[in-house]
Amino acid sequence: MTWRPPGPVQDRVAVVTGGVTGLGLEISRGLAELGARVVIASRSSEHHATLLAEAAQRGWRVEAEVLDVREPQLVRQCAERIAARHGRVDILVNNAAGNFVCPAERLSANAWRAVLGIVLDGTFYCSQSFGKAMIARGSGQILNVVATYAWTGMPGVVHSASAKAGVLAMTRTLAVEWARHGIRVNAIAPGPFHSAGAQQNLWPDPEAERAIRERIPLGRFATTEEVAGQCLHLLSPASSYLNGECLVIDGGASLGQGMWQPGERFTKQRARGTRGAEAPRQQDLPGGSVADGRMELP
Repeated sequence: MTWRPPGPVQDRVAVVTGGVTGLGLEISRGLAELGARVVIASRSSEHHATLLAEAAQRGWRVEAEVLDVREPQLVRQCAERIAARHGRVDILVNNAAGNFVCPAERLSANAWRAVLGIVLDGTFYCSQSFGKAMIARGSGQILNVVATYAWTGMPGVVHSASAKAGVLAMTRTLAVEWARHGIRVNAIAPGPFHSAGAQQNLWPDPEAERAIRERIPLGRFATTEEVAGQCLHLLSPASSYLNGECLVIDGGASLGQGMWQPGERFTKQRARGTRGAEAPRQQDLPGGSVADGRMELP
């Protein structure tokens, strides 16, 4: 990482679900580089090898757990194993997710259930199981990964949007409910950023990518490192008073396009034919001018 959050996460125990690909991988790498003890949890042990090899080479403290977050009993057992090894869990990042584009009328029940099972159910099962240990210790942090369409909606991802909206509500609910136990719960909502899974499932061709990029005021996608950097900031002592918030990281895309494009000018025709009205004098006005009955605005 080229950026470091102020304050240490040295020796903190951090669990990252889906922590071996995409954003989860970069969060795991950042936490490990900053000195945390990182446990990556994902369904496939094959995905663990790359990060574990890098950790061994760099001297990071990283270990792996095979975990399907959709299974509450497996989640409880995983939480118990980690607590037995390390005595505590300080940080939980609920990053495991699944998504693909499909019109709502064609979405199968199995596809609906699969995405909600990973995103909504899995986030709750992990928050509950690891949260119990945090409650017992009187401290902890949970960071959930949602998306801006959790509150705006987006065609083609009704399953993911519904699940993420539930996670956003869960974030705010647990933030209030568990604050008295010294636990902070926050979320991030990334906009489009490049990863193998996103490109394959959400913008599989250059035209789709171009159309999405044109709706981003900054004119580009985020890098995975940029998004992970903000996650590390939220998990650092610099954000110790932040609770129940969702940080949007989308280059301004969720702010809307407005009525005209930046830099365009439009002309408003002044009403004519008013009896006794004098022709307007040309004068400069804030943001534009009036001349010959026409108003030009930037």
